[in-house]
Amino acid sequence: MPQPAATPEPREPVKLALRGITMTDEQFELLCRENPDLRIELTAQKELVITPPTGFKTGRRNSRLGRHVDFWAEQDGTGVVCDSSTLFTLPNGAKRSPDVSWIGKERLATLSDEDQEGVLRLCPDFVLELRSPTDRLSDLQEKMQEYIANGARLGWLIDPFERRVYVYRPGQSIEILDDPTTLNGDPVLPGFVLPVRELW
Repeated sequence: MPQPAATPEPREPVKLALRGITMTDEQFELLCRENPDLRIELTAQKELVITPPTGFKTGRRNSRLGRHVDFWAEQDGTGVVCDSSTLFTLPNGAKRSPDVSWIGKERLATLSDEDQEGVLRLCPDFVLELRSPTDRLSDLQEKMQEYIANGARLGWLIDPFERRVYVYRPGQSIEILDDPTTLNGDPVLPGFVLPVRELW
C-alpha cells in the first residue's frame, strides 16, 4: 500500500482583527462577492480569515466529497447539501463555509424563500472539512468544535496527508480513525457510507 503523502507546510491564511469595526451582514456578503477567488470567514472573535484558492488535488477531493454526499441526499430526500461556497452565520456570530454541509428539510421549512436566498443563520446538521495545504490542523479542529457547540449533529474532519479522520458528535469524545476504508454517517445521515480511501 502506498505511504501517506508528506504533510505540506501550511501556507498561513491572512487574518485581520476587526474588533473595533462594525460590519453588517450585507457588507460582509458584499466583501465576499467582490473577492470571489478568496474564501472569507469571520470568527466569533471578529477576526477576518482570508484563505487563498485551493490547489488542484484539494479541489478534486472536494468535488468528490460533495458528489458522494449529494448523491446520497437525493436518494434519501430528507435534506439538502451545500458546497464550500455556502456561508452560514452560526449562533455565536461566526460566519463559516464548511467544505460540505447538509441540512434537514424540516429546518429549512421554517425559513422563507427570501431567507434561503441569503446567508442562513444556523449551523448545518452535518459539516465536513477537508484539510488542504493552506490549513493548520489545529485551526480546523477548533472550527469543528465550534460547529458542534453551535448545533451540528455530526462533523467529519478529513486529513488526506495523514490519512486520518476525526469524527465529532455532541456530548461525545472525538473519534480518531487511522486510514479508514469507509465512513458511516448513521444516524444523522442514515445509510450514507463514504469510500474515504479514494481521497488518498
